[in-house]
Amino acid sequence: MTSGAARITIYLLIAIIPLALLAFTSSTYYGFLSELGKSSALVGMMILLMQPLLAGRYKWITRPFGFDIVIRFHRNMAILAVILILAHPVLIAAGSAGFELLYSLSVPWYIAVGKAALLVMVLIVILGISGIPDRLGFERWRLIHDILAPLLLLLAVVHAWNTGTDFSLAWVRWTTGTALLLSLVAYIYHRFIRPALLSRNRYHVFRVDQLADGVWDITLVPPSGTRVFGYNPGQFQFITFHRKKGLPEEEHHWTISSSPTETGVVRSTIKNLGDFTSTIGETREGDTATIHAPFGRFSYTTLYQGEDDFVLIAGGIGITPMISMIRHMRDTGNDFPVLLIYANRDLDSAVFREELLDIQRGDALDLEIIDILSRPGAEWDGETGYLDEEKLDRYCDGRYEGRAFYVSGPPPMVSAALKALHSKDVPDRMIHTEVFSFLD
Repeated sequence: MTSGAARITIYLLIAIIPLALLAFTSSTYYGFLSELGKSSALVGMMILLMQPLLAGRYKWITRPFGFDIVIRFHRNMAILAVILILAHPVLIAAGSAGFELLYSLSVPWYIAVGKAALLVMVLIVILGISGIPDRLGFERWRLIHDILAPLLLLLAVVHAWNTGTDFSLAWVRWTTGTALLLSLVAYIYHRFIRPALLSRNRYHVFRVDQLADGVWDITLVPPSGTRVFGYNPGQFQFITFHRKKGLPEEEHHWTISSSPTETGVVRSTIKNLGDFTSTIGETREGDTATIHAPFGRFSYTTLYQGEDDFVLIAGGIGITPMISMIRHMRDTGNDFPVLLIYANRDLDSAVFREELLDIQRGDALDLEIIDILSRPGAEWDGETGYLDEEKLDRYCDGRYEGRAFYVSGPPPMVSAALKALHSKDVPDRMIHTEVFSFLD
């Protein structure tokens, strides 16, 4: 069993073992619908109790999949848990309790606690899908979520412990109580203890370079007497910048654009996207930063399966993991051919272009660069428009077998590239993608 399959198996077992054991130990039966309602609530609650582990950036969990995959799984399992828990009172009411249970205010306190848990859960869902997080800002939304989510878990367990006969069994109480404790510990460690520990060893801003309009290259150095953390080219890091008074102090993830061969420094290249990043140009040498890293599997060193021919497809600031990999390939003396297809609005937007051309002209790496500009100036005589199947086929010379494709950029460009690759029957195992948002 692979490490990823083992982790998935453990997750499924935790979700369903309490239900399976109850099927053999419970002596009560309230009818099919009522039992189905209790079962849906139990599984939904176990899923919710595991959510802090999925969101907590625990590398034992994320390593086989990548954090982006885990956080998407976290979101989808939250949706499943909501469906299961919302079905619980409806099935109980349809089974034996009567539909008055759903709207009556004259209910025992533990039923009222259950209703409060439902209201908190629905509130979290509404806030999450209403666009409010974007309007509030990431940090304010995370604060609200971090208050409501533990409250939901506490209310759900209190309701379950005091309802029905199943939770009168000692092992059921111990199981759910232990799961709640571990869930809260994982949450507290992720949100408070780990950030405090990381903040004791802050990195320092060594250089701030503007590479293009609204694009900044931030070079960070570790605390005196320590080394930069180990990472693979193409991975990313979570950074919290600590700057002058009045500037926001928020944690965000950015790709590491430097190569692991560059000892003593780590760099991220950040584009002004109108949110927190609009202040990135105000970062100054001597500012400090808390870093949690590395994360991600988008690296030819991680995903390497014996390929000796690489096609890197980048759009805009999606060049950042590619430049990290290209620098590493150059510095480590790799001799396989690399085709970089680099799409931008115009030449001024093409960050790292001069460095890439220098690498292409050198003899350390067999690099070919194809620039595609959607709004070129009159002097441009190269490729124009957007990446599509015809352009990809032309520059790949119709040759796809045995080539590894790495795609990073805005979602429309990534979608176009994937559509073109799939039309050429490129197997999924040879296509690797990186997206900017965890929840796209």
